Amino acid sequence: MNAKELRAKNSRDLNQDLLKARREQFSLLMQRATGQAVKPHDFGRVRKDIARLKTVLAEKAAKESGK
Repeated sequence: MNAKELRAKNSRDLNQDLLKARREQFSLLMQRATGQAVKPHDFGRVRKDIARLKTVLAEKAAKESGK
């Protein structure tokens, strides 16, 4: 997931992607807590995806309010 692809999506799709990423993050946390094997790099990947989504959503909101 990169920012160029995200900027092409509308706000509704971005919010759905953000919800999916947060669910994935929660799932990873639960897997780690129960002792299941989790790849450590997945935590960073999901956290960065969430940050990217929030950034693009904020950009879109600022652009819409600036009109």
